[in-house]
Amino acid sequence: MTRFRRGGTPWRAAAKRRTRTPRSPEAADGTAVSPPKGSSKRSSKRSSKGSSKRRTVRLPLRHILPCLFLVALMAMLMLRGYVHSEILADHRVRPPVSNDRVPQQILDGGPVIDTRSGRAASLDVPDRELVLTFDDGPDPVWTPKVLDVLRKHDAHAVFFITGTMASRYPDLVQRMVDEGHEIGLHTFNHPDLSLQSRGRIDWELSQNQMALAGAAGIRTSLFRPPYSSFSGRMDNRSWPVTQYIGSRGYITVVSDTDSEDWSRPGVDEIIRRATPKGGEGAIVLMHDSGGDRSQTVAALDRFILGLRDRGYAFHTLTGALDAPSAHTEVTGLGLWKGKAWVALVQASERITGVLVVALSVVGVLVLARFGLMLILSVCHARKVRRRNFRWGPDGPVTEPVSVLVPAYNEAKCIEKTVRSLVASDHPIEVLVIDDGSSDGTARIVEELSRDLPDVRVVRQLNAGKPAALNRGIANARHDLIVMMDGDTVFEPSTVRELVQPFADPRVGAVAGNAKVGNRDTLIGAWQHIEYVMGFNLDRRMYDVLRCMPTIPGAVGAFRREALERVGGMSEDTLAEDTDITMAMHRDGWHVVYAEKARAWTEAPESVQQLWSQRYRWCYGTMQAIWKHRKALFERGPSGRFGRVGLPLVSLFMVVAPLLAPLIDVFLLYGLVFGPTEKTIGAWFGVLAVQAVCSAYAFHLDKERMTHLISLPLQQLLYRQLMYVVLLQSWITALTGGRLRWQKLRRTGAVGLPGDPGGAGAATAESQPREGSPVG
Repeated sequence: MTRFRRGGTPWRAAAKRRTRTPRSPEAADGTAVSPPKGSSKRSSKRSSKGSSKRRTVRLPLRHILPCLFLVALMAMLMLRGYVHSEILADHRVRPPVSNDRVPQQILDGGPVIDTRSGRAASLDVPDRELVLTFDDGPDPVWTPKVLDVLRKHDAHAVFFITGTMASRYPDLVQRMVDEGHEIGLHTFNHPDLSLQSRGRIDWELSQNQMALAGAAGIRTSLFRPPYSSFSGRMDNRSWPVTQYIGSRGYITVVSDTDSEDWSRPGVDEIIRRATPKGGEGAIVLMHDSGGDRSQTVAALDRFILGLRDRGYAFHTLTGALDAPSAHTEVTGLGLWKGKAWVALVQASERITGVLVVALSVVGVLVLARFGLMLILSVCHARKVRRRNFRWGPDGPVTEPVSVLVPAYNEAKCIEKTVRSLVASDHPIEVLVIDDGSSDGTARIVEELSRDLPDVRVVRQLNAGKPAALNRGIANARHDLIVMMDGDTVFEPSTVRELVQPFADPRVGAVAGNAKVGNRDTLIGAWQHIEYVMGFNLDRRMYDVLRCMPTIPGAVGAFRREALERVGGMSEDTLAEDTDITMAMHRDGWHVVYAEKARAWTEAPESVQQLWSQRYRWCYGTMQAIWKHRKALFERGPSGRFGRVGLPLVSLFMVVAPLLAPLIDVFLLYGLVFGPTEKTIGAWFGVLAVQAVCSAYAFHLDKERMTHLISLPLQQLLYRQLMYVVLLQSWITALTGGRLRWQKLRRTGAVGLPGDPGGAGAATAESQPREGSPVG
C-alpha cells in the first residue's frame, strides 16, 4: 500500500480504506443471504438504547474549515472596505443654513473654539505665530514628503488625521509624534457630522481615537470637523455639533487662513492665500492627502522659508497658545484594543493585497487555459478530420476486443449496457465482472448470456473496482481491452472508433468521448455544458501536448501489454483511471483521444450525488498527482510528463479552480461596495470568453447551441458548488481525512439517442476528469 504524507499527516490512498455500506452476500444462484434470525432486532435494540442515552452530532473538520475560511475571508474584505470608506461611509455634504442661533462671540471670534463644560469661548493665535495644519492624512506618498520639509526647516505642525488612514498607515502617525508634531482628530470616515446622529458622532470619535491609540499609543483633545471652514461661517446645523463635541471633552479647531491647495491653483497662489496679513498669527489649512499634493509640498518649502525670514514661528497649536499638550498617553485595555485594531487592519490590507495578486494569477491561468484549449483544439480537430488521416501505417484495426464491465448493483442499467455492446459493429467479447452485487446483477447477465454467446460473467466477492478490472484483464481473451462502467451505454460504432488509434504501436491507451444523456434537467444541462466545453476541449488540448491526465472509466481502451507493464489497475488512489493514465505516460506510452467513440452517461440528478461524485474526483486526482510527483525529477518519458503534464494538470485542475472563487468574491464585493458598472462589465467579459469557448466546443461535438442558454446561471450557481467541493478536498487531503467510496443511485432511464429508453447512456461514477472542477 502506497502512503502519501502531507505535513506529517498520513494521506493514504483509498483502496483499503474504501468502505462500502454493509450488504448481504449473494449466493451462487443470486439470492441474498439473510442475517441470522433475531440479530437485527438485537442490534436495533442496542442502537436505540445507546442513542437514547446521548446523541452527539459532530461536524467533520473538512466541513468546519471551509466555513471558517469563508467567514474569515468575508470579514477581512469587509474590514478592508470599512477602512477604505467603501462600507458605512457617508459622502453627503449639507448646504449652509442660517446662523441666527450661533453666539456672536463665536462668529466674531478666533479659530479655536472651546465649548467644554457649557462654555462658548474662542481663541486667536498670537501675532507672528503660524500653526500649519494638514487634513485628511496620513497618506503614504505625500505625508512623508510633508514631514521631510517640516524636519528640514525644524518646523512643527498639527495633523488632523482620519481613522481610516491612521489604521492603514500607523507608522506615519508614529513618525508625526516622534518628530514633535501634534495630532488632532478628523473623524474616522470623514462624514459631514451635521447630517449624523449623536450615536454616529460618538462612533466616529471613538473609532478615530482607537486608531490613534493603536498607531502611536496616545489620545488627543483636538478635533476638526470635516468640511469645516472659518468660525464666522458656523451655522445653526454645525453649531450644535460643535457644542456636543465640546461636551465630549474636545476643543474644536477650524482655520482662519485657507490655502485652498485642494484646488491645485499653483505654488505661488497657495503661498499667497496661506500668508496672513499685517503680521497676525493664523491657523493655516493645508492637506497632505486626498489627491495630488505635489504643489502643497513645493509651496510648503518656500512658504516656511519666506515667512520665517519675516519673523514668523511655526509651532504646534498648544505650543503657540502656551497651553498643555493635547496628547495623553494611553495604557491598559485601551492601548491593547488600539493595537489589536491596527493589527487587524494591517492583516486585512496584506491579505487583500495577496488576494488581488492571486486574482491576477487566476485570471492569467483562466485566460491561458481558454487560449490553449481553443488553439490546440483547432489543431487537434484539423489533424484527425483530414480526409487522408490514419492513426497508423497498417490501416484500420479489425482484431477482436475484450470489453470489461465491472458492475456493482447495476441491475437497473446492466441489460441496456450489455445489449448496447452486443450491437457493436466490431468483433468483441463482453466480460461482466460482478463485484459482489446484492441486487441480482450477475443473474440478469447470466440470463442474457444464454442468447448472447459472446457475453460472460465472472463473480467475485466485493473488492472494489480496480480489483474487478484486474480480474477482468486476467480473464480477457484478447490483447485490446476496452473498459466501461456497468451503467454506460455505447453506440454501435463506439468500440470500433475507440480502438482505431492502436494502429499506432506507440499508443497504449485511448480516451473516448463521454456525453451526458439526461440533460433535460437544469443540473443535467449544466453538466452537459461542463462535459462538452471543459472535458472535450481539455482532452483535445492534452492530446496535442501528449499529457492527457485521465482515461475516463466510462469509455477507455488499453493494450494488454501496456497494462501489464505498469502493473494493472492500482488501488492506491480513489481515481484509478487517472492513476493508470499517469503511469502509462511515465512508461513511455502515448495516450490519445478518439472523439467519435461516444458513450452516453447518466449524470447525477441531485446536488448531494453531484457533491459526492466530484468530491471523490477532486480528492482522487490530488492523490494521483501526489503519487506520481517523482516524475518531476526523472528522465525520459517519465520526466517529460512530470515537467509538462503534472504542472499543467496541477495548475488547471487544482490551483486555478482553488483560486477561481476569488473572481466571484470580488464580483460580489464590487457589486455591493465597489465600481458596480466596471465590475459587471468585467464579469460579462469573462462570460463572453467562456461563451466563445463553449460555442466552439459545441460546434466540434455537433451539439445544439440551445443548451448554452443556461451558461450564465451555471457560472453563478454551479461553479460555486464545485469551488466548495475542491476546497473540501484540499482540506481532507491536508488534514489526513478519510474519504469513503460512495455509490451513486441510478435510474436506468437513459438510453441511446433515438431509443425509447432515453437520450443517452448511464454513468456518473466514472465520468472523465480532464477538465477543471469548475468547468
